[in-house]
Amino acid sequence: MVFNYFYNMQEQLKITIIQTHLFWENPIENRKNFTEKIAAIKEKTNLIVLPEMFTSGFTMNASTLAEEEESETLKWMQTEAKKNTCAITGSAIITEKGNYYNRLFFVFPDGTYKTYNKRHTFTLAGEHKTYSAGNEHLIVDYLGWKICPLICYDLRFPIWARNTQDYDALLYVANWPQKRIAAWDALLKARAIENMCYCVGVNRTGTDDNGHHYNGHSAVYDVLGEQVSNLKFENEFTETIELQKLHIEKNRQHLQFLNDRDEFVLK
Repeated sequence: MVFNYFYNMQEQLKITIIQTHLFWENPIENRKNFTEKIAAIKEKTNLIVLPEMFTSGFTMNASTLAEEEESETLKWMQTEAKKNTCAITGSAIITEKGNYYNRLFFVFPDGTYKTYNKRHTFTLAGEHKTYSAGNEHLIVDYLGWKICPLICYDLRFPIWARNTQDYDALLYVANWPQKRIAAWDALLKARAIENMCYCVGVNRTGTDDNGHHYNGHSAVYDVLGEQVSNLKFENEFTETIELQKLHIEKNRQHLQFLNDRDEFVLK
């Protein structure tokens, strides 16, 4: 699905990534923490990116924590988007028609929003036993930029992310543990290179109540796989990175790798 959102077309897109610890299964404290971190952003931004399950941490306790879509978390995101005149995205636990979803919200500055349900549920942690998998892509047209938002484990599946729709940026929100962080680093860079797009990955830090440790490594990579974010991988940080449409266009026109991509149909 492709959704259009027409503000002024921009050649630059400023994305702010927030890497932080999460309070285990505590939506109130997590929303408070992100409110403070968003308020501390010192420059104008177009899009704020939060981690996966940013109100709870990666938990299978959906029956206790799940919210209806028109929830306090969504209302909070709409408030922050309007207050800061920017879009905001991240995923949370949502219940709908008796099912639970790891659902990403992409909230526009006017409070309207689109959603994406995580396609690849993390079987190693039993996510597939609790959460229903999504089956549709979301391509957001925002400020003249096509953005494809995905969630954590989706990163391991390149066919699902394959750039058949000429998007400009892939965006992954995650709770990716330290023990497999080398894969996170390598795959983010690979997704950028093979799709000739910017690739944005936002992970958390800290230790959850299951004893899993997270060391961040949030980063932004350009079309050539060069890291364009600057801050150290493992600290809590907030950073705003400017993406350049000209960088994408020049490299795609010069290299033309996407012209040789394979055609396929997902079933």
